[in-house]
Amino acid sequence: MEQVVIENPVINSPFEEPKRHFLFSEEGITNEIAEARRVSSYFIPIPKPKKKGKQRQLSFETEWTQDRLKENELINHVRARVAKWRQGRYLGITKTTGRLLEYWQRPEREPRLFYCQIEALETVIYITEAAKNYGDAWIENELRGANELANPLLYRLACKMATGSGKTVVMAMLIAWHVLNKNANKQDRRFSDAFLIVTPGITIRDRLRVLLPSDPQNYYRQMDIVPPDLRDQLGKSKIIITNFHSFKLRERNKASKLTKSILAEGKASPFTETPAQMVRRACRDLGNKRNILVINDEAHHCYRRKPDGIEERLKGDERKEAEKREEAARIWISGLEAVKAKIGIRAIYDLSATPFFLRGSGYKEGTLFPWVVSDFSLIDAIECGVVKVPRVPIADDSMADDQPTYRDLWLRIRDHLPKKGRKTQAVTGEPKLPAALEGAIHSLYNNYEKYYRQWEKNAEARAKGQTPPVFIVVCNNTNVSKLVFDYVSGWEKILPGGSTIVVPGQMPVFSNEHNGGWSHRPNTILIDSEQLESGDAMSREFKKVAAQQIEDFKSEYRTRFPGRDVDKLTDEDLLREVMNTIGKPGKLGEQIKCVVSVSMLTEGWDANTVTHILGVRAFGTQLLCEQVVGRGLRRRSHTTKPQRLEINGKTFEFEAFPVEYAEVYGVPFSFIPCAGSSPDPEPGPEITHVRAIEDRISCEITFPRLLGYRYELPSETLAANFTNESAIPDHTQDALK
Repeated sequence: MEQVVIENPVINSPFEEPKRHFLFSEEGITNEIAEARRVSSYFIPIPKPKKKGKQRQLSFETEWTQDRLKENELINHVRARVAKWRQGRYLGITKTTGRLLEYWQRPEREPRLFYCQIEALETVIYITEAAKNYGDAWIENELRGANELANPLLYRLACKMATGSGKTVVMAMLIAWHVLNKNANKQDRRFSDAFLIVTPGITIRDRLRVLLPSDPQNYYRQMDIVPPDLRDQLGKSKIIITNFHSFKLRERNKASKLTKSILAEGKASPFTETPAQMVRRACRDLGNKRNILVINDEAHHCYRRKPDGIEERLKGDERKEAEKREEAARIWISGLEAVKAKIGIRAIYDLSATPFFLRGSGYKEGTLFPWVVSDFSLIDAIECGVVKVPRVPIADDSMADDQPTYRDLWLRIRDHLPKKGRKTQAVTGEPKLPAALEGAIHSLYNNYEKYYRQWEKNAEARAKGQTPPVFIVVCNNTNVSKLVFDYVSGWEKILPGGSTIVVPGQMPVFSNEHNGGWSHRPNTILIDSEQLESGDAMSREFKKVAAQQIEDFKSEYRTRFPGRDVDKLTDEDLLREVMNTIGKPGKLGEQIKCVVSVSMLTEGWDANTVTHILGVRAFGTQLLCEQVVGRGLRRRSHTTKPQRLEINGKTFEFEAFPVEYAEVYGVPFSFIPCAGSSPDPEPGPEITHVRAIEDRISCEITFPRLLGYRYELPSETLAANFTNESAIPDHTQDALK
């Protein structure tokens, strides 16, 4: 089949139900457009036979041509029932819910909510409030049956939403719906005003502070989720946001390993928390609230391994990654089971772009969580223009076996890279990359430089706070990431006599060298996201590698924030601050242009300036590819423009976001092959800083923060004193008649 290249994949409005989709054939995607919404389905990978000899496994094992399409029957049936309910004007719901649905969809609102956000809430509301009234009790029965098999102690339902489609807003909508209904009727057991929000790491935990009504940037006000006259009711709720690591049973008392083993005598250690004690610690701020509501962000990390499931023989890095995933999933779900046993859980809402079981879970890899009730997939998000389009090479000048080298990169470089471990091929001296990796980096960098020069020439955009585009590299271990980091940013060369000089990196824009030394404002950073996300201390090996950049950022922190004590910050806090503020004007990470990651870049990392992604690791499935590519999917601009589309002689006009791209190498992502290029960076909103002049600070005007209005009537009562003059004369009464 000839390779199809689609000029512009945006064919739907982000604010309306998708009306069109690209068709797939047995060979892959076509440029033929069907005038209907795509049914919810997913692809089950079928491994192709391994080739022998020099050509073994040069092709990625999960191309569309080897995939099997499976329809998500539950999701499609629920979607049809919700659509019919919507057409009937939402009958069978509370007055409060009806008001919220109307408020979220009013035409004049700003910012407008995406259709996928509204649909996710509609689905949950229908199942909770209306389904039984319409003869659809089977939906809840199906969900309870699915949970009984996978999560016997918990009741979960999941919404599948592509990265960048606004899951955090959906969480705010869920909380508002529950709290306002609970306040309206305290006896309604369907609703709760106590919430435990669980995340996979510290980055997402900190970013979700916008779900706290007390936060100055809370989404209920910023995104206009709740009518102004009802916002003060949110303050009556109890909300805890934590990462799943808080469920890990901690040591209560310090003692030697020998003492612990003697006193334990094969039983549970008396030095370790019990599950009940862990719940008291983790949920202390909920007070005496019971039967709480749980929201799992990035919920694909939370599952119970299937006891009699598939046993796979994994080796090397794949085996170690599977073991880490399984341990994290066990801690997460065991923690929720302990919360259920101690204080009760009414329901669990799972939100994830990829709610699938992964390799090593005991389920067939890529199996969809059976409790998913709504689906807005990545391809739907691309066709609606909600996210950037990941663009992978469909041809390059190093083609082998009819496959682009820079897409299936790992298979050509894995045997030529250093292995993991302190004593195995530690990286020192001049960095030398395998030829294929060197070619890929230079090719992708050349494309990045075009984006960077566009930004550099746009003085208006830079003056208004737009930060430079970002290039990210995802590596498989510390040694490989250090090798790539030194290659692009610079390395220290030892001169005769023992002195050192910094050699510039191969990519001028990314180089951290300045006049033979290190620049005080690094352009490239090295991050171990797994260590930063867990909250544990970074390894000594990584701290040694990153020592220079840590000192540079401490120096910059002192300059930016002279009143703060940088010594109170741990190295982990500092690097986390840099990482989380990439692309944010006025912050520590605003000028970072390249991020080299030791492990998978964290979910929830919300930089919308990522334009280029390079994968230097193994990718066993399309699912893993989607998770890596997801780090570059967030759009820069959300300004719509009129779009015109012609299909079979018919013309369609609609409002949509202009297409934006993320260039991807080394990630064999089989999706929508696209042509075209991103437009010049557009200036962001103009930033105007208003402050008092230093020598007239006494004239500064401050304003109170208005939380709401309250009407008070005077306590005095009016007394009437009627006399004969108070009566209406007879002739006046006759005239009135």
